[in-house]
Amino acid sequence: MPDDLTDGRIVIVGASLAGLRAAEELREQGFTGSLTVVGDEPHPPYDRPPLSKQVLLGVAPADSTGLPMRRDPKAEWLLGVRATGLDTLGRRVLLDNGESLPYDRVLIATGTRARPWPNPAEAALDGVFTVRTREDAAGLAAALDAGPRRVLVIGGGFTGSEIASACRERGLEVTVTERGPAPLVGALGGTLSKLAAVMQRNNGVDLRTGVTVTRLLGDKAFTGVELSDGSQVDADVCVVALGAVRNVDWLADSGLAAGPRGLACDAGCRAFTMYGIVTDDVFVAGDVSRFPHPLFGYQLLSLEHWGNAVIQAEVAAHNMVSPGPLRRPHLALPTFWSTQFGLNIKSVGVPTYSDHVVIAQGSLEARRLAMVYGYRGRVTAAVTVDMAKSLDYYQHLIETGAPFPPPPGAADRAIAAEIPIPSDVPDPSVLSHGPTVALTGYLPDRRLTVV
Repeated sequence: MPDDLTDGRIVIVGASLAGLRAAEELREQGFTGSLTVVGDEPHPPYDRPPLSKQVLLGVAPADSTGLPMRRDPKAEWLLGVRATGLDTLGRRVLLDNGESLPYDRVLIATGTRARPWPNPAEAALDGVFTVRTREDAAGLAAALDAGPRRVLVIGGGFTGSEIASACRERGLEVTVTERGPAPLVGALGGTLSKLAAVMQRNNGVDLRTGVTVTRLLGDKAFTGVELSDGSQVDADVCVVALGAVRNVDWLADSGLAAGPRGLACDAGCRAFTMYGIVTDDVFVAGDVSRFPHPLFGYQLLSLEHWGNAVIQAEVAAHNMVSPGPLRRPHLALPTFWSTQFGLNIKSVGVPTYSDHVVIAQGSLEARRLAMVYGYRGRVTAAVTVDMAKSLDYYQHLIETGAPFPPPPGAADRAIAAEIPIPSDVPDPSVLSHGPTVALTGYLPDRRLTVV
């Protein structure tokens, strides 16, 4: 590795939002060496949130979601090329075209892909879609333009719910199936998921909860599904929204701490080896990372959020070109938003890291509220529905470790917030959607037995 950290060879694997922002920040921080960005898709980095919203509504074409560059990172872009391995000893990124790229430091920003339908023959039927890439969204938008009689969405998480919302806005008949008790329950817990269920049904969604899809029907084209309760639903289009898979398969022989929940790193974005030793030349950012957070018991956080990808990429880039004492920690609080069925849902913190919740402002009946989550007497998250201006206040409560339930003044009531009720966060294994923010360590009260 060169003595001067602003020189040498840096390779970024992942032509993603995180990859682009990291490349820009490296130049911003004075990096003058060679910079190469590898991406398995043929396109320059583009924005994914519009794919399940504007593109499906037909108000924006899929190829219009390219990300603007803040500055030209003067990088060599290897697009349509897949990384197949990482030789950490020889410091080389292996590529599917048989070549390899030498590096002094590497940033892994390979993100996630859509979890496919488990039966490949059924998944290959005409009319069966996942939504992750531009091509996915363009294909589904074209299928919706054709005016199907019914769209079936498998999975009631954020992506599935946003797709169902877009279909209803287009006037299409929609059925949503969810193995858990309600949509969004994995991300928001039991109380708010009840509101999500009411909103879907009030907007004409045929919502089936507590059921699984056992089979996709059709010869060459999709015609419907069989459900675990014995019923059958006829539909022309099926959207599989079963969550995301971290793109870590290519790191299987790298010796890094990469697994189904992502690649583990320290708060400075430096990757861990499989033995928990921190590396000094492998960094990670975005959806593929798992990083410790002091506000959540130093457990490893796994996030699928736009804002986190940007902030973490900037921290990783800064640390790649800075000597040890000048490195910064990535301690941003998780925040995310979703618009569906006319509701604007915003969240800060980790709602699943909770044992109780309380409605601090508004009400479920009014469909306008702020719900605060607590764990062992401390505020850990807040979710607002059509009340986003309140979120900054609750973010401050989380950051300062404020007591839960929040004190008077944190609520629009004269006394302290209502009586806390259990947050009712289900075991993720009973859901067909997962949380977009997950703690992937062990809760402090779960003791490990060393055999």
